[in-house]
Amino acid sequence: MDFELSLLPQVALSFILVFARIGTMIMLMPAFGERTIPSQFKLTFALMLSAVMLPLVASSFGDVPSSLFGLTFLVIGEILTGGLVGMVARLVMATLQIAGTVIAFQTGLAFAQNMDPTQGVQSALVGSFMSMLAVTLLFVMDFHYLLIAAMRDSYILFAPGEMLPAGDFVKMAVDVVAGSFQVALQLSAPFIVFGLIFNLALGLLSRLMPQLQVYFIAMPANILIGFALFMILMGSMMMWFLNYFEETMSHFLV
Repeated sequence: MDFELSLLPQVALSFILVFARIGTMIMLMPAFGERTIPSQFKLTFALMLSAVMLPLVASSFGDVPSSLFGLTFLVIGEILTGGLVGMVARLVMATLQIAGTVIAFQTGLAFAQNMDPTQGVQSALVGSFMSMLAVTLLFVMDFHYLLIAAMRDSYILFAPGEMLPAGDFVKMAVDVVAGSFQVALQLSAPFIVFGLIFNLALGLLSRLMPQLQVYFIAMPANILIGFALFMILMGSMMMWFLNYFEETMSHFLV
C-alpha cells in the first residue's frame, strides 16, 4: 500500500535520510561506536551530528519522494552506504587485534585473554591494550575529525538515491582486509624474529645442558623480554598504524 507523505516537511524527510546514514556510520566506526559507550549517548550524538550535517549536505538531495515506498528505498540505501563506510573503518581497527594475537603468541601471553571493549569479543590481552590505546590516540591526535570529514564527503562520493558501486566496495573491502593483514604482520615482525631467535637459543641450551629445567627459565624470560621489546616499540607501532588508518580513510575524502 502506498501512502502519501507530502504533509511532512521536506526538511524532516531530508533529516531522516541524513540520520540513517550518519547513525549507521557512528554505530560501526571506531572511537564513536565502541561498545563501552552507552547507546543513549551514541543516539544523541548521531542526532546532533545529523542536525549539524544537514545544511552541509542538503544540496546532495534532490526531490525527496512523497511515497512510502520511495522513502523506504532511499532510507535502505543510506543505511547500506553508512554501513559499508563504517565497516571499512572497523576492518582497519582489526589490524591491531591480529597484531596483538601474534605478539601474544610470541611473548608467552597467548593464554592471557580478556574481553576487548572495542570489538566486543574475547581476545589477547596485548591486542585489547593496543585497540584501546588506538582509540585514545584517535581522539588525542584529532583523527576523529577525519572520520567526520569522511561522513560529510561520503555524500559527494555516494549521492543519495544513486546506485551504490558494489564492485568498487567489494574491491576496497578486499584491499583493506589484505592491507590489514600486511600491516599486522609488519607490526608484529620484530616479535616474530624475537620468538624465532629465543626458541632456537632454548633448543641449543637444552642440548648443551640437558639437566637444566629450561621451561621454568624460559617462560619468565620470554615474558620479561617480550614486555621490554613491547615497551620499546610501542610508539613506533602505533604511529605506523595511525598512518595506515589515515591513508585508508582518506579514500573517502574529496
